[in-house]
Amino acid sequence: RLSIMIFSKIDFINLLPFHIYIKKNIKSNQLKSSIEYKKSYPSVITNNFKKRKIHSAFISSIGSRNEKHLDFGIIARNQVDSVLMLPNKKPKDDFQSKTSNALAKVLDLKGEVIIGDKALKFFIENKNNKDVKIIDLAKFWQIKYKLPFVFAVLCYNKYENRLKQITKNFDKKKIKVPQYILEQYSNRSGISKKDILEYLKKIDYDIGYKEKRALKLFLKLTKEKGIIWVY
Repeated sequence: RLSIMIFSKIDFINLLPFHIYIKKNIKSNQLKSSIEYKKSYPSVITNNFKKRKIHSAFISSIGSRNEKHLDFGIIARNQVDSVLMLPNKKPKDDFQSKTSNALAKVLDLKGEVIIGDKALKFFIENKNNKDVKIIDLAKFWQIKYKLPFVFAVLCYNKYENRLKQITKNFDKKKIKVPQYILEQYSNRSGISKKDILEYLKKIDYDIGYKEKRALKLFLKLTKEKGIIWVY
């Protein structure tokens, strides 16, 4: 029997294609039963990874410094709609993601940071409201540095080969989200199925040359500003 690999899942819409792929493509029951999933949001997952309570996870980019990782992450190449700054609101971090809070500081933006499914819902409901000012942090970064933004990186501290085996055939373009899963996510988030599918077009997962440059630059800028991961 394989030893158990503990893999932590970010329970947001942005990783839906990956979760569907895992469910569908790990054919071996032995492999399936050798992975234990823990669900949470980015800041908790990163803390657990740092404390070595889990073996692999998509962890916040700001926590990925000096960690082993695959060329795999959560990436926005332009506007993302789910990582927002509300400049007319009182400055406030989002407890769910230290990377997004750090990104706002690196970009010298002040206001309330909101991320994840609740941010996507807020954006959809307010995008045509001229009274609500919204800054898309990924878009702002892209305009400033001409690079994509890497929000999370698939890191590991054990079971590297197993993780590579699991992820090697992942191709976002080939993933079809079943209607019943779309329905579940739609009911849970209050976001229409159509809007979920539109949103997923804005998320990528492969870390190539530009993404590596972007991640390196982000970590350099956070270090210069004295923003480090504390857990």
